[in-house]
Amino acid sequence: MGWRWLTAGESHGPGLLGIVEGVPARMPLTRDNIDRDLTRRQKGYGRGKRMVIEQDRVEIYGGIRHGYTLGSPVAFLVGNRDFSHWTEAMSADPAPTARVVTRPRPGHADLVGGLKYGHRDLRDVLERASARETTMRVALGAVARTFLAALDVRVVGHVIRIGEVTVPERDYIEEEFRRAEDSPVRVIDEASEPAMLEAIDRARDAGDTLGGQVEVCAFGLPAGLGSYAQWDRRLEADLASAMLSIQAIKGVEVGAGFRHSAQPGSAVHDEIFWEEGRGFYRESNYAGGLEGGMTTGMPLVVRAAMKPLSTLMKPLRSVDIDSKEAYLAQVERSDVTAVPPAVVVAEAMMMHVLAAAMLEKFGGDSLEEICERVERWRETTRRF
Repeated sequence: MGWRWLTAGESHGPGLLGIVEGVPARMPLTRDNIDRDLTRRQKGYGRGKRMVIEQDRVEIYGGIRHGYTLGSPVAFLVGNRDFSHWTEAMSADPAPTARVVTRPRPGHADLVGGLKYGHRDLRDVLERASARETTMRVALGAVARTFLAALDVRVVGHVIRIGEVTVPERDYIEEEFRRAEDSPVRVIDEASEPAMLEAIDRARDAGDTLGGQVEVCAFGLPAGLGSYAQWDRRLEADLASAMLSIQAIKGVEVGAGFRHSAQPGSAVHDEIFWEEGRGFYRESNYAGGLEGGMTTGMPLVVRAAMKPLSTLMKPLRSVDIDSKEAYLAQVERSDVTAVPPAVVVAEAMMMHVLAAAMLEKFGGDSLEEICERVERWRETTRRF
């Protein structure tokens, strides 16, 4: 059985629901494991007032007993505290229509979603398309984090760009990522932090928004996850799909993919070495931990580019879908930038992909069984 998961719920509805299947039995898992990442998602300079309103906490509805997983589907609920102000507008029961949205916002799913599903009230689109949905992605991703950690795999991330401010490009060692946890913009490079804070302040004063880039790395992965045998089994395909599914993410690269497109082959490939007791290894990681659609055993490095958020305090021009008159687009509550919390969401999406890849490669119904198989495989590759 593979790693499968789904989310449900609307931004201002009663709450967000999630279920993940494939979680092995006998894995330690508590609310603290989940709430820790939910709190991380809500942090970041440039976030809006909703992060103060919600203060997300998970409720466990299945799959865990006395602090251990059962091998059955794990089910979560994260309530929306703001629902108390939307009980009529978001009621599931027949009710008078309230807070109707007929002015699509440029850059959002509003207009195209209305066209696709036939909604005349665009709130029926924007409530589900909202990035509020990533709350449950992160909650379920925390289950994957616990699973991977038991297999000695760690996933961490940081911001590498906000607006025009970019951190110096280099490979970061795992220990350095702790610095990002203490940064209001989730950046490792301390020298870049003041310029990023200043850029966010300028955008806020101008009623504008900023995008940027994040980098997510996985340490401790065994070689051989993924496959070259079919197009849809190449691991970078799964990773790209997962990252591009995040709201506002518009570009993905593995390793230094885009930069290497302008360089000769002699400058971009990782030479191979061998040592007794260690096996094969590389001294560089230009490939970002993937070759031929498979993990190499080096750190997996994925970068994602996020566009500026579409909701502006100085709204752009749009057209009312009923009257067809020109208007300034409807303004919903928004952040100045969501790049720092996007790190946490990107971590979650990478962890879902890696959890699925580990189960596909090693299988097993209990955590102990899977751990034994992974360790045997690590020893096999060291002796190859």
